[in-house]
Amino acid sequence: MFYDTVDEESEREVTEQVFKIIIIGDSGVGKTCLAHRFATGKFPERTEATIGVDFWERKLQLNGTNIRLQIWDTAGQERFRKSMVVHYYRNVSAVIFMYDITREGSFRALSTWLQEYGHYGFDESDTGEVPKLMIGNKCDLIHERIVSSNQARKFADLHNMPMWEISTKNDEELETIESIFLTLSHKLVKSRTFMDRPPRYTTVDSSTEQSTRSRTKSGKFRTSQKKIKLKNDSGNHKKKNCCESS
Repeated sequence: MFYDTVDEESEREVTEQVFKIIIIGDSGVGKTCLAHRFATGKFPERTEATIGVDFWERKLQLNGTNIRLQIWDTAGQERFRKSMVVHYYRNVSAVIFMYDITREGSFRALSTWLQEYGHYGFDESDTGEVPKLMIGNKCDLIHERIVSSNQARKFADLHNMPMWEISTKNDEELETIESIFLTLSHKLVKSRTFMDRPPRYTTVDSSTEQSTRSRTKSGKFRTSQKKIKLKNDSGNHKKKNCCESS
C-alpha cells in the first residue's frame, strides 16, 4: 500500500529518493489516463492529445523511505516528439511501454519504441539496468480485443519485461495500477545504482517554456520551479477524448 507524504515541512528535513518514470507508446493508448489514475486515483473526464510531455508527481513513503515518483507522459505523435525526444530520456529511472489491446498497430509499434529507447537511452553498462515493463490497456473493451494475452506475453518475455493487462477506465483496476507502481518503486529503492545517486530533479532545456505541472494524490495542480520547455511544431491542437475507453 502507498502512503502519501503530507507534511512538507518535515519532508524537507529528510533525504528523498527521486525517480523519473517515463511512459512510452502510440498516441491514444492511454498513457495520460494511466498517469492521471495513479497520481489522483481518478479517471480523467476529458484529456487532450499530449504535446511534448505532461508531468505528474506523487510523493510516497515506502518502508520508511520518502520517495518522489515523477511520471512523464510522453507524446505518441512523432511531430510532437522530434524536438525534445533526447531530453526526456535523460536520467530515466524506469520505462513503461504501453499499447492498446484493441489496436494491433500499437502493439507492433512497441518494437519501434524499444529501438528508440535503445538509441536515445543512456548507457546502462555504466549506470545499471533500467527497469522496463509492458502494459496492455483497454481491457474494458474485451470483446474488441485483437492482441491476445499469449501474444503479448511472448513479446514481453522476449524483451525480459514483466507484463500487465489493465483498464485505466475501470475503478476496480486502481488496486492493480497501484500494485504496478508499488512493485516498481520497491525495485528502484532496492537498486544500489539509484540508492547511490543523490536526490535530484530533472530539467529539460529547449526554446519555449512551460511550467511543469505536478499533481498531488488529491489531484490539485501545483506549479513547480522545475521547467519543461517544449517546442510546438503543430500550432493549435484539438481536444479529444483520447482515453474515453482507456
